[in-house]
Amino acid sequence: QVQLVESGGGLVQPGGSLRLSCAASGFTFSSYYMNWYRQAPGKQRELVASISSSGTANYADSVKGRFTISRDNAKNTVYLQMNSLKPEDTAVYYCNRVRALGSAPIGSWGQGTQVTVSS
Repeated sequence: QVQLVESGGGLVQPGGSLRLSCAASGFTFSSYYMNWYRQAPGKQRELVASISSSGTANYADSVKGRFTISRDNAKNTVYLQMNSLKPEDTAVYYCNRVRALGSAPIGSWGQGTQVTVSS
């Protein structure tokens, strides 16, 4: 059974940092791209960052230069380091696996982790 468990969210002031984690199980983690998505209230879920099985990263323009995606294939975990946070980064953050860059996420979603950027 595939499981994705996101953690690390919280309340942070503008300009602050958070590190999100996503622990995956139930599939061959190292064989998939892993993506981070976010969904703000009243908005559609959007792709934030993607990382290939070998570590090549891609980012949405809105987070480029501020967020860093990484993965540890030995721990079946993908991370999202978020720096210089802005109020518009407030959202529930989710991870999911995809077969290739730009392809649709596979299967169900985890519970997500809430990130709130506010003074």
